[in-house]
Amino acid sequence: MSDYFFLGDLSKNDPEVKELIQIETERQFRKLILIPSESSAPLAVRESLSSSFQNIYAEGYPNESMRLMQEANILDYPARLAHYRRYSDPRYYKGVEYVDILESLARRRCAELFATDLFQADDLFINVQPLSGAPANNAVYQALIDPGDTIMGMNLFHGGHLTHGSSVNRSGKLYNVVHYGVDPETEQINYGNLRELASEHKPRIIIAGYSSYPWIPNWKKFRVIADSVGAYLFADISHIAGLIAAKVIPSPIDHAHIITFTTHKTLCGPRGACIITTDSSISRKIDRAVFPGEQGGPHAQVFSAMATTFKLAQTDQFCKLQSQIVTNCITLSNQLCERGILISFGGTNSHLLNIDCKSIKGKDGTPLSGDMAVRIFDIAGLVANRNTIPGDKSALKASGVRLGTPWVTQRGLVEEDMVKIADIIADLLYATEPYKIDSSKGKAIRAKVDFKTLEQAKIRVRELAEKAGKDIQTEQHKYPHFFYYDDFSKSRKSSKTITFHLHGKNIRQYLNYCFSSDIEALKPGESQPTQLNTTLEIINGNLTALNHYHFHFSVDFDKANLTAAWLRDLSDGYIHFDDDLYRRIPGPIIVEETQSTNTSKSTGEIVCRSKPFYINIPDDKKKSLPLFNWEGTEPKSLYRTPLYKTHVESGARMVPFAGWEMPVWYSSVVEEHLATRKAAGLFDVAHMGIFQAEGPDACVFLDSVCSNDIGSLEVGESCYTHFLDPYANVIDDTLIYRHGIEEYLIVVNASNDAKDWAWFNAVINGEVLVDPERPWARAFGRNVTLRNLHDPKEGKDMRVDLALQGPKSKEILLSLNWTSENLIKIKRLKRTQLCKANLGEINLIISRTGYTGEKISFELFVRPTKAPLLWNMIIEKGQPLGLKTCGLGARDSLRTEAGLPLYGHEMGGDLNLGVGEGGFGSYVKVYKPWFIGRNAFIKKEKGQKGIVCRFRFNDKRVRMAHLGDPVMDEKGKVIGTVTSCAIDKDEYLTGQAFLNNKYAKEGTPIFIYQGKTQIKGISPSALNIGDRIPLPKSAKVIKRFPRL
Repeated sequence: MSDYFFLGDLSKNDPEVKELIQIETERQFRKLILIPSESSAPLAVRESLSSSFQNIYAEGYPNESMRLMQEANILDYPARLAHYRRYSDPRYYKGVEYVDILESLARRRCAELFATDLFQADDLFINVQPLSGAPANNAVYQALIDPGDTIMGMNLFHGGHLTHGSSVNRSGKLYNVVHYGVDPETEQINYGNLRELASEHKPRIIIAGYSSYPWIPNWKKFRVIADSVGAYLFADISHIAGLIAAKVIPSPIDHAHIITFTTHKTLCGPRGACIITTDSSISRKIDRAVFPGEQGGPHAQVFSAMATTFKLAQTDQFCKLQSQIVTNCITLSNQLCERGILISFGGTNSHLLNIDCKSIKGKDGTPLSGDMAVRIFDIAGLVANRNTIPGDKSALKASGVRLGTPWVTQRGLVEEDMVKIADIIADLLYATEPYKIDSSKGKAIRAKVDFKTLEQAKIRVRELAEKAGKDIQTEQHKYPHFFYYDDFSKSRKSSKTITFHLHGKNIRQYLNYCFSSDIEALKPGESQPTQLNTTLEIINGNLTALNHYHFHFSVDFDKANLTAAWLRDLSDGYIHFDDDLYRRIPGPIIVEETQSTNTSKSTGEIVCRSKPFYINIPDDKKKSLPLFNWEGTEPKSLYRTPLYKTHVESGARMVPFAGWEMPVWYSSVVEEHLATRKAAGLFDVAHMGIFQAEGPDACVFLDSVCSNDIGSLEVGESCYTHFLDPYANVIDDTLIYRHGIEEYLIVVNASNDAKDWAWFNAVINGEVLVDPERPWARAFGRNVTLRNLHDPKEGKDMRVDLALQGPKSKEILLSLNWTSENLIKIKRLKRTQLCKANLGEINLIISRTGYTGEKISFELFVRPTKAPLLWNMIIEKGQPLGLKTCGLGARDSLRTEAGLPLYGHEMGGDLNLGVGEGGFGSYVKVYKPWFIGRNAFIKKEKGQKGIVCRFRFNDKRVRMAHLGDPVMDEKGKVIGTVTSCAIDKDEYLTGQAFLNNKYAKEGTPIFIYQGKTQIKGISPSALNIGDRIPLPKSAKVIKRFPRL
């Protein structure tokens, strides 16, 4: 008889997962895991966890009579099975006779483990079904209180847990939460203050127990406080259950009404949770709250692992382990203090401690963040987690690192090893320099660590890890899993040289910045001599291009360790390699040893003197290139888009704009503005310049001329960015669209089309200055192919842009006659993403972008000859949904309302506003090692005195403000200049103005003279009765980027 079992072990059925499991097992032995909520479940527990009990459902509970049975009675199979066959049990599923025995065994062993002199095992009511700590805690709330009732738990930032009333957790949403914290002077719980807080708020539940607070609670004091206000005392001992079970610290069993804990932390068991109470009525409520209230069928296989865990926890070996965990943690804390590292909460008497990373500061005063600290620790082989500590305001900006000793103690490490671990941590911290950098969410903290210290730390951690115990033998994987500075030992030496295969995302930029030679001169199959400048020494070698994206680097074998470590660490992105901390080499890159040998002859200069940057580039002097000088000429006649005839036939008001004859409106600016906000607007933006950068160095070139990180774009993504000149003046702002592996669209302002084209070509040809500090240098990416897609010679590749914007634009676009394949692609587009699609004979690139501030917006890049056809198709489908065709007037009012910039107004122009002054400094990625204008931008930002803000007039029906109109404060002092103004969706005049930083805060009252020429030269003494002069109108600063 054939069956359908997948016979064979994991290696046979799924070797990929088997390999992954083996590598993870090896990771747990290769590294030192210092996360206090993690431990290693013994082999016996893991064997129990993988049992056939996982195959069945067991909703409900065993017979209540089994709760009082001794283990021998529970395991009396003849008696238990006879009873089951005659009376069954309360569960919904049958076939659970052995689950009844197993769950009862786990409950009994748990009761015996946590029994005290006051409460024996028979007095404890145990529920072992919660899947983890959060469901256990939620079951307690569900059982004992109602939504809206008051609970009191420790503040998350002071060491509490998410389920103790955090606002982002269900407990904080359903209940009225009062938080207690630590005394600001002692950094410990002040029980007098806690009593006063309880008396004031009268909580129904008081929670004792923590996630990162390192001191053991005083259960007796907590119970007295709870009794004084009639509250339940709820002890969450998830972290310290093992310490309690081993009698290393006091137990809450004699004091708390209810206790929860997880079994996978200090108990060293499976991932699960238990609830204990000494009150039978509470027990019944808890059972109902767990099932069916909180969850369905329990994980029966976890019962078996729990039972094994509770048995092991009753041994002398387990008690010694728990005692050593605390001893180790105190030793670790003391040594860190000895090294000058600040310990939050003043120390520890448990299994965990917290480092206050704010004590590590950069040269600019930036404190180290917990996140950056644990990233660097992890690279070194020490696994920890960031954590909030008192003083923190956000879990996303935690300044603490939480460390724990359960796992390393399980592995046999003792006090002298804790001293070594503390020294490694201190050495890493003191070798780390934090700094701040602009991001889309404000200032972000980053950090760089000394290369030599990091590599030494890896070796020191490895030595401790190899000394420590392990309960299973594992394979010894090498790079990319585990690798060290001394991997290439002399005993391995088989030849004089060694070759590394280098490849990965942005490999060409990586090589440009890391090596001294002219990478862009290297064609596939060719080799060149080069240098790798590390902070320790210069390494000479040969670089060979296998193709445009794969390279071999060959060096003397004696330099293999330094070469591999340096290149890999640069890829990781944490080592200090330049005095400019902002700089980060692109990556990640794969650096792997290869047995291939290079036969091509190495030719060329070892140092390329025309490079603008590479690591440790030497000073040099050469003749300076000239500045870019643009003198535009007016066209003999106005250009017209492919839709000109359509606009005229539709009655649009046509006006000259940037050398083009364009529609300014069809009906009115207000109508078209409101249509876009409420339904959809269709815009002809075919006057915008469209270039295409192609080839292996397309991204390299764009990363040289753009301030944003073009290398981060995947195919089908776009980004907003700027072209800067060498002195950080804005040449233009633009959107870059990556629509192929080596193809990027560049959409530029119509007024700058010819200038941008000339600038790009001058840069490519090395004709203009691109770096004042190396004025002879050429920008990277000279091999790019640049095409102007407005040029008729581009034939079928020509493109123009139409914009469909507004909340119903997606509905309208999808209503066109797409194939199902194209329809799926368009539906999947997220903001800033793009795809290629065909609408019958119309070939399109469709992007979820726009210039109106609308979340739902599209740009449609179409061949010029097909633009009228597409335009009419959209109108036909869109007009019934409220779509209107829109002119430049509405486009300007919409972008002004949205706080978006226009070149010549909020950037560049007569005011010569920079990107930072325009409010878009976060789009300039100064972590890129080099781009045109980078260093000048950094200097400019340090001296920035003003920024573009958005304002709104307080009254309707006031006169329009214009570019250059003065802005004043309440005392009449001129504090800024208007840059744009237009009507908004509420029919108020909204605008943007460049204001002194002091006045840029939202809500600041300002006054604007509309029409500066009307007040110029007027002397008050010359005024006569009956004369009129304009008065400034009141406005206020509003949020720069509104939620439309």
